[in-house]
Amino acid sequence: MFDAIGETVGAGMAFGTFGELLQGQLPEKNGDFLVTLPVARWTRVVFRPDPRRAEPRVWPAHKTKALRLLRMICADAGHAAGGQLTIRSAIPEGKGLASSSADLVATARAVGRALGIPMPARRIERYLARIEPTDGVLYPAIVAYHHRTVSLRGTLGSLPRMSVVGVDEGGVVDTVDFNRAPKPFTGADRREYARLLGDLSTAVRLGDLATVGDIATRSAVLNQPVSPKRWLEPMREICRDVGGLGIAVGHSGTTLGILLDACDPAHPHRAAAASRACAELAGSATLYRTLSFRRGEARPIAEPSGIAQSVRR
Repeated sequence: MFDAIGETVGAGMAFGTFGELLQGQLPEKNGDFLVTLPVARWTRVVFRPDPRRAEPRVWPAHKTKALRLLRMICADAGHAAGGQLTIRSAIPEGKGLASSSADLVATARAVGRALGIPMPARRIERYLARIEPTDGVLYPAIVAYHHRTVSLRGTLGSLPRMSVVGVDEGGVVDTVDFNRAPKPFTGADRREYARLLGDLSTAVRLGDLATVGDIATRSAVLNQPVSPKRWLEPMREICRDVGGLGIAVGHSGTTLGILLDACDPAHPHRAAAASRACAELAGSATLYRTLSFRRGEARPIAEPSGIAQSVRR
């Protein structure tokens, strides 16, 4: 696509996550890791190069990390950075939903397409490692990811569709500050995380949602000394009452959610009951949809609009 001055316009997209299915530290060196939970929330970015401008601009103006990435890519390509970068996102910021990672991945893809530069995952990772810790939203699957070193540990696969009835405890968490802080994990904790990662890998391969929910809940509990969620126990009680699979949290964010099997015939009833109870607890609740991916494909089976349903008390 070309604009009015004949420059190629590039567009890029990336999905967000609902926190993580599992996050912690493994016994090995640089063992910080997470396992993604992709959801149908999207960031879309458009880059319109403009050689008449000496400097690039970004909208919204506070998306300075994306602007920094744009300058890095253009400098490496020997290309003038002037132009307009426009970011539109349905992912709330500072909540543990991978908003910043989605912004940066979508930006890299948009700028690469505008300049004719291939942007495979490893190239994007090299750029992102110079900016901040990153979720594994580059990959069309549930993945185990070393977020601090910005590198893929392994692809676990895809799961049957789930929904997440989510609540937000309020406030925001800065990912960079969170990852700088030391984590109080013991040797026993690290060994447990290694076992949980192995069990989760098997559960994803088998499509075992019950085990996935149990592991997500255990990870939420283990994360309490690091980033405590005051509503974790009430959310677990609601989950038990409605027959949910378990609890997922934004380990470095402010969100908690009840996992539900979207293929369960009782799903509409369970989702409605969970939404009402969560709205009573938190003032409002939002229903998210997880993404499932076909093997070997870079796009989800269905690309939803990114609009979530909300329930208020």
